[in-house]
Amino acid sequence: MAEFVDQVYATIIRAGTHKAESIRVAEAAKVIENTQRDLNIALINELAIIFNRLGISTEAVLQAAGTKWNFLPFRPGLVGGHCIGVDPYYLTYKAQSVGYHPEIILAGRRLNDSMGTYVVSQLIKAMLRKRIHVQGAKVLVMGLAFKENCPDVRNTRVVDIVRELQEFGMQADVYDPWVDPKECQHEYGITPVTQPAANTYDAAILAVAHHQFKEMGSSGVRALCKPGNHVLYDLKYVLPPQEADIRL
Repeated sequence: MAEFVDQVYATIIRAGTHKAESIRVAEAAKVIENTQRDLNIALINELAIIFNRLGISTEAVLQAAGTKWNFLPFRPGLVGGHCIGVDPYYLTYKAQSVGYHPEIILAGRRLNDSMGTYVVSQLIKAMLRKRIHVQGAKVLVMGLAFKENCPDVRNTRVVDIVRELQEFGMQADVYDPWVDPKECQHEYGITPVTQPAANTYDAAILAVAHHQFKEMGSSGVRALCKPGNHVLYDLKYVLPPQEADIRL
């Protein structure tokens, strides 16, 4: 049966197939692939926190580093979904069951899971600098899917941002043209707005890089915010650097 399956895959996958010596090896390979990505993103997230404190553009640093042929082009952000944010826990659980406590893997998980809190803390600081009253403020969170241009909300970490905003007494409206509102309500108790009202929000967070948001541009996003005084947080580098108030 295994040989038949391998032959079937070989007929449709042009890059070729690799036959693992056992199902345990195959599963371990998949788990470490996602764990490696999780750790790489955690490193970039930590660098972004450092560069923000130093007043250096994270994107500019990554673009410069990317001119070196062997630099891996990861970007900072939220880590959700059904693979990258989950598989490391399978591996660490199994490691602990055989008496080994993983250090690096769990450290990366903790950092990535804390990014929603960090994003909101940066937003609040920016709001205070503009003398925007935090409690009672209205914030538009643009995007709920765990990645751009897809309707998948499984394990999305945008929810962390929404919850944190609410903890500070802010009203968080979520806008995502890709997701199913009923699924969002069922899974997270969040019903996205159909269309955000113009001139309404004290702040907007570009949390997911959907093409619709890119097409809106900074002027389209700012039109949804209160004229004259608001904060635009570009979490996903959707806009040119000079068109956002803060970035990750």
